[in-house]
Amino acid sequence: MRVATFNILNGRAPADDRVDMGRFADAVKALDADVLGLQEVDRNLPRSAHADLTAVAAEAMGAIEHRFVAALSGSPGVAWIAATGEEQPDSAAYGVGFLSRYPVIGWEVVRLAPVPTRVPMWFRGSRTPVWVRDEPRVAVVATVETPYGEVSFVNTHLSFIHWWNGRQLHTVTRALEHCTRPLVLMGDLNMGPERAAAATRMRPLATHPTFPVDDPREQIDHVLVDGSLEPARSCARLLPLSDHRALVVDLAVA
Repeated sequence: MRVATFNILNGRAPADDRVDMGRFADAVKALDADVLGLQEVDRNLPRSAHADLTAVAAEAMGAIEHRFVAALSGSPGVAWIAATGEEQPDSAAYGVGFLSRYPVIGWEVVRLAPVPTRVPMWFRGSRTPVWVRDEPRVAVVATVETPYGEVSFVNTHLSFIHWWNGRQLHTVTRALEHCTRPLVLMGDLNMGPERAAAATRMRPLATHPTFPVDDPREQIDHVLVDGSLEPARSCARLLPLSDHRALVVDLAVA
């Protein structure tokens, strides 16, 4: 069973700053994942040709189940509000997607609040901080009937603010206490492997640098497990879009 997580940068390629649906579909197809978690996913936004990127990915990989869950309603960076789950199916939104070639027998959503005020961030080469506004985040939980039995999968994208993403991760893990094991947590956690493992008390299934894409120096994308699954092989896959590499793990029963 192949599991992958990929921050897709709304399908954009840094080389030409364009979203090409054929290129995006080919990249998803190349992963050949049975279960796929996507982050920075657009639905009906002008910058990605008003496409439903989760649906495009589902068709490309042959997923029989897929779900987009909005973190933001509207256009990020322009005019947006926190998503509530009550949005219309064709409304403009941005969030995460979960896709599976196996049946999903249950879905849940965990909403994660942003830092309530603007916070100072120091960027490389800058002597003074930039005050930034954090965004709401979300996690989608799916109980999947796999060849290894029922497995709970969680896909999320946490805040880039160091002290806040740890709180968000604790919120997610507390919400998962009732979930079926094995439990696989995947996504862009915006933290390194040691901190992610310590915060979740879960085992990392892959340790490869994933960011930045051309010369990755850190791993902020993860696949972690609580339960009896083990990695047979793994890699960080370079694809012709995004500023991240996709993290891919082939799983086996321990």
